[in-house]
Amino acid sequence: MKRILGLDLGTTSIGWALVNEAENNEEQSTIIRLGVRVNPLSVDERSNFEKGKSITTNADRTLKRSMRRNLQRYKLRRAQLRKVLIENGFISEDTLLSENGENTTYESYRLRAKAAKEEITLEQLARVLLMINKKRGYKSSRKLKGQDEGQIIDGMTIAKKLYDENLTPGEYLLSLHKEGKKYSPDFYRSDLLDELDKIWSEQSKYYPEILTEDFRKQIEGKGKLNTSKIFLAKYQIYTADNKAPDKKGQALEWRVKATKEKLPIEEMAFVIADVNGSISNSSGYLGEISDRSKELYFKKQTVGQNLYEKLISDRNFSLRNKTFYRQDYLDEFEKIWETQAKYHKELTPKLKKEIRDIIIFYQRRLKSQKGLINICEFEGKEIEYIVDGKAKKKLVGPRVCPKSSPLFQEFKIWQILNNVKVISKKDNADRFLYPEEMDTLAQELAIRESLKSDDALKILFNNYKDFKLNYEKLEGNRTISSLFDAYKKIVELSGHDISGFTKQRAPEVINAIKEVFTALGFNTGILWFDSLAKGKDLENQPLYILWHLLYSFEGDNSRTGNEALINKIMALTSFPKEFAAIISSISFQPDYGSLSTKAICKIIPHLKDGIAFAGRKERPEEPSACEYAGYRHSKHSLTKEEIENKKLLDRLEIIKKNSLRNPVVEKILNQMVNVVNAVIEKYGRPDEIRLELARELKNSAEERKSLTDTINKNTIENEQIRKILRTEFGLQYISRNDIIRYKLYKELEYRGYKTLYTNTYIPKEKLFSEEFDIEHIIPRSRLFDDSFSNKTLETREANIEKGNDTAYDYVLRKYGQEGLDSFLACIKDLEEKRIITGSKYKKLKTSINEIPDDFIDRDLRDTQYIARKAKEILETISKHVVTTTGSITARLREDWQLVDVMKDLNWDKYKALGLTEEIEGKNGQRVRVVKDWTKRNDHRHHAVDALVIAFTKRCYIQYLNNLNARSDKGSEIFAIEAKELERDNKGKLRFKAPIEIKAFRTIAKEHLENVLVSIKAKNKVVTRNINITKKKNGLNKKIQLTPRGQLHNETIYGSALRYVSKEEKVGAAFNEELINKVANKKYREALLNRLHTNGGDPKKAFTGKNSLAKQPIYLDKQRGIVVPDKVKIVNKELIYTIRKEVAPDLNVEKVLDKKVRLCLEARLKEYNNDPKKAFSNIDEYPIWLNKEKGIKIRRVTITGVANAQALHDKNDKDGKPVLDEYGNPIPVDFVNTGNNHHVAIYRDSKGILQERVVSFLEATTRAVLGLTIIDKEYNSELGWEFLFSMKQNEYFVFPDKDFKPNEIDLMKSENYSDVSPHLFRVQKLSTKDYWFRHHLDTTVDVHNALKGIAWLRIGPSGLEGAVKVRINHIGEIVFVGEE
Repeated sequence: MKRILGLDLGTTSIGWALVNEAENNEEQSTIIRLGVRVNPLSVDERSNFEKGKSITTNADRTLKRSMRRNLQRYKLRRAQLRKVLIENGFISEDTLLSENGENTTYESYRLRAKAAKEEITLEQLARVLLMINKKRGYKSSRKLKGQDEGQIIDGMTIAKKLYDENLTPGEYLLSLHKEGKKYSPDFYRSDLLDELDKIWSEQSKYYPEILTEDFRKQIEGKGKLNTSKIFLAKYQIYTADNKAPDKKGQALEWRVKATKEKLPIEEMAFVIADVNGSISNSSGYLGEISDRSKELYFKKQTVGQNLYEKLISDRNFSLRNKTFYRQDYLDEFEKIWETQAKYHKELTPKLKKEIRDIIIFYQRRLKSQKGLINICEFEGKEIEYIVDGKAKKKLVGPRVCPKSSPLFQEFKIWQILNNVKVISKKDNADRFLYPEEMDTLAQELAIRESLKSDDALKILFNNYKDFKLNYEKLEGNRTISSLFDAYKKIVELSGHDISGFTKQRAPEVINAIKEVFTALGFNTGILWFDSLAKGKDLENQPLYILWHLLYSFEGDNSRTGNEALINKIMALTSFPKEFAAIISSISFQPDYGSLSTKAICKIIPHLKDGIAFAGRKERPEEPSACEYAGYRHSKHSLTKEEIENKKLLDRLEIIKKNSLRNPVVEKILNQMVNVVNAVIEKYGRPDEIRLELARELKNSAEERKSLTDTINKNTIENEQIRKILRTEFGLQYISRNDIIRYKLYKELEYRGYKTLYTNTYIPKEKLFSEEFDIEHIIPRSRLFDDSFSNKTLETREANIEKGNDTAYDYVLRKYGQEGLDSFLACIKDLEEKRIITGSKYKKLKTSINEIPDDFIDRDLRDTQYIARKAKEILETISKHVVTTTGSITARLREDWQLVDVMKDLNWDKYKALGLTEEIEGKNGQRVRVVKDWTKRNDHRHHAVDALVIAFTKRCYIQYLNNLNARSDKGSEIFAIEAKELERDNKGKLRFKAPIEIKAFRTIAKEHLENVLVSIKAKNKVVTRNINITKKKNGLNKKIQLTPRGQLHNETIYGSALRYVSKEEKVGAAFNEELINKVANKKYREALLNRLHTNGGDPKKAFTGKNSLAKQPIYLDKQRGIVVPDKVKIVNKELIYTIRKEVAPDLNVEKVLDKKVRLCLEARLKEYNNDPKKAFSNIDEYPIWLNKEKGIKIRRVTITGVANAQALHDKNDKDGKPVLDEYGNPIPVDFVNTGNNHHVAIYRDSKGILQERVVSFLEATTRAVLGLTIIDKEYNSELGWEFLFSMKQNEYFVFPDKDFKPNEIDLMKSENYSDVSPHLFRVQKLSTKDYWFRHHLDTTVDVHNALKGIAWLRIGPSGLEGAVKVRINHIGEIVFVGEE
């Protein structure tokens, strides 16, 4: 008997099953235990993981922490600058540095502008220096620049030429073109805008009805193509078709003419689209900075002078986000210092250096991330060291090589080439590439990003159509390919023709570039890389040096941030500056391989000798390239003998925090570790572990993103199809196959709904009849492929006749070669028109002898990081770890009749609520349906899958992997079929169940009824960390308690009072204070009069015989008007507000200021209530509050949250406290304290349940102060008794009329099936409002019919009789009550 642990590892859950598997006929397989562990990821964590992003929920907090650090560094600089200024007599401790008094709003800007040309006092200079210290300008970093920032423009020479000669960019480009120069310089955005203004002004004379202000707004920010589309959509104007031999020259001619004379309408559209596209390309954050820098140059201004000029011309000018280059600020500092040094002898060179270089413009280098780079798995070795008396281990050795390294790129090419097979299309015979073929392809791939298989075959063979490769595409050298793209551009700009390069082979291209470079005196060493060079010879190659320059350069202090890089490239290559700038624009992704440069240098010679990296399964006797180099190709690849003698751990080790690339993967795998350890502790170590990973875990980040996008698209499409099938086809119960059938039907629409094989028309009314089948193109008996790309619709008769043939073989057998040719032409047409996918096209033209042998092997993605890591971890406690796939699990689940087991388990519960129905299927059969429910609504479906996985033998995988070999009676596959499969009553082959089929289903259901789902609760408040900092004589160590979450929401709110009114009945509560709040003055005076008449006693004045009903208060002499019994009371309410930019997402109704709100509503109305149009680009098209005074609406105050807590007390501009009328501090900067951490439940002295809601902020504060997080003594002096606390995901067992949790032993596993219906987890908590979700339920939807079954919503009184329990990782109740 073999003990097996099956694991179904998903993103948010782990299903597990422990079984005994019979190894002979005398033994009987049994189920020991099933379970599910849920690992609740946040919405952001799961979404980012599925999209291929390794972003944690704390990423935003990390960003904010970085901002706080920057603020703190600014404050340190400010404090240090102030100290130096005091020491040098500029100011004293008491000097007031803020603007103070009338007409001083812009005094600091006036002084800053003045300081560049006139004398100011030292005290005034101190204010200017403190101002410059606050904003120091943009400093470029190649490592950190985002793609959406645009590009740095360094075209001052060009801009000066345009200015001096009064040229437009188009005119300048045309002059270059006529001189035969192909180089197109970058232009400042402002120069391009000026050109567009000239063109617009000239052409609007002739086309005023087209070139309107509204149309200008519409095309703003659009690229060339989108601008052309807008012309077509709005005016049905096509841009001119440029058919001139010299297309570039013609386009520039039109562009120049457009500023001076009328163009034909299509040429006008062409030119505007062209220039507008250039503006769009030069836009962005950096483009705007470049424009401002250009303005300083031409106006000969400093930053301060420029800003002051704008403030004087428009006193409402916004200075927000008006960034300049760091160099512009440095230039300003130099100018001011030089000017003031003439008047103040205190301004010495030494002081200048201290203030400029050590304080204001000091820039700390980016912290090296080298320590995060992995150690090479081949060259690394584990060492032991002692820390605080404890032995620790770490891996030391050379770090892994960057993926962009030319060496790694070439290593990758040869790794692939050694696995490439050439396959004959005639007989499917295959072979590996010959050495000379590998050399040929390696030469091509050395300068290409990739090579399609067809192109590779054309290079290798004259009769290339007779062969195919086992790779769709061969990856090339991405690094050198990027460099060669730049080299080609340089060759073209130097006046040489490169049109032939696309048709030339790599050696010819290299030689052509070499000839040009040699003639121009450039370094030709950058054209080659020798991966076999040793030591320093490898690193000293010019191409390697060039790569390293581009890869490692972070930025410099120049205006553009890359001057030093350009200079180094010029020195290395002898390129002129404009060509070096082209090379400097190349950037590489900071990603790493798994091996070091040292290891790759040892392995690559053997790869070039034709020896595969990890060996070949076809040649097991042949050593691998790794073995030749002295390495084992995988540290986890062991011989049978080594596996048997392997020393196993007693339990799995927890993965250390931040030790994996992706924190979500770390969470998933650690939950797996906890589950497996708990199983081992309870039942002992299993003999074998069988594992299936959810497809999102098997896939790479890029594949996960693609998969998520596809799933989202398919979900929407499937919902639309469901509606069609209900309305147009009258289907009640819609299965997955119904949706597939309809999709396949629509796929045939282009052919007039005729089938592919027999050309039979499918009438719409017969689509769901038995006359037509969903047909497998390659039969499942030949290839275990149930994907959409392997299906089509065909007549049942043809499906039966086709049997085990492929579509290709069936058509050939039935219709001969002529029929086959017609069929192939038809499917080729469908593929070219993208009606069918490339994958389906390949299967439709696949003959039986072309079916791949490794379909399942390719689906077992053990090479992917997560799968590999999971297997690696499990192999430390088990000698045998086998991975399977979802497709195999699905097949076995069907064969063993476990498909509907979850529906059966839930049927009685939902039937009692009237949520079930039995409907008639398409073929007359009765189908049981639970409304709006699938098996995935119940967590236990993971346990069912784990059970199937646990009983999935290796031979099952082997059989399904090699279905083609079934016909060979002497094959191993035929033997597996004879032993492990049997035919059901319909003659279909089924895998034998591990236990007799009916008993298996019954036993499985019994175990599933006992499953208590375990969920990871969020209990921890703080993490205990040791912060280590360096000091002169060693290290400082400080214990730091770090909150495990957000203390409060990030938004900072202000506060305001507003009037709120409500009606109240006049009665005993109407004292003088309340009556003074009555809105109506006459009512107020009359009520006060009645109150004073009765001695100020409201009870006497307004109740009993004096109530308004019995004794009205009349307001007129005629006694016709009385004070009503209900009056409107007006109160002042404190609300929390926030300032918000006017943007498309602004909710106008929340704007507090009525006048501002009316202006915004008027703007919305002007744009047909479209906020995107109304509130975009408000700088150029402002919203005026008062146009005469120049007051624009840019930011508004809106209402925020209902409750908040103050962070600070109010200070004035000089930092002094501001007190209210009673001398108390005024709270400011309000925040929402975010999520509640727990609710504590008490019983008061009257026996009533009471609550205390505790926020995460308060819980953290208690932890830091050393107090217990849950206050069990709260109100104990009032007789309150603590009962229990409730936190998210904690479990409670609730009573009902037939079940009392206090009357049974909850920890006894035999009672779990009784406990399960009453077990709920805390979903969310707020004041006197608690939501619970049933432990089996996966959704958070609220269906009223399921209240009390799937969910609960109660207050404190609803907790009477409930019992708190703790459930461990494997679903056992291990504690009852509060711990």
